[in-house]
Amino acid sequence: MLMIHHGSTPTPPSEAWDRLPDEEKAQIAEDYRAVSETPGVTPGQQLRSPDSATTVRVQDGRTLTTDGPFAELKEAIGGWLLYEADDLDAAIELAGRIPAARLGGAVEIRPIVEW
Repeated sequence: MLMIHHGSTPTPPSEAWDRLPDEEKAQIAEDYRAVSETPGVTPGQQLRSPDSATTVRVQDGRTLTTDGPFAELKEAIGGWLLYEADDLDAAIELAGRIPAARLGGAVEIRPIVEW
């Protein structure tokens, strides 16, 4: 699984995104489209901002909820995708093509547990 940490990456809808030149927005969209169309990729979804999240914990048999994640914004996951990679090098190459990795974010590669 490739988890996309957006960090300071400008994403729509936001003022930072609106300030990007149209050519750069188009290139970012094309880069994400190309990643999604890579053989072996199962596209995921972009997630809404962390302030829209609800975190659930169960303590002493009671379900507790809090608004937002219990993480710094730079640690929050902004999206994800699955990739059937031949090896780690292939996953790293794909992760390097994800725009967030070059625009202030990061991509975490994590193997799925097979049961």
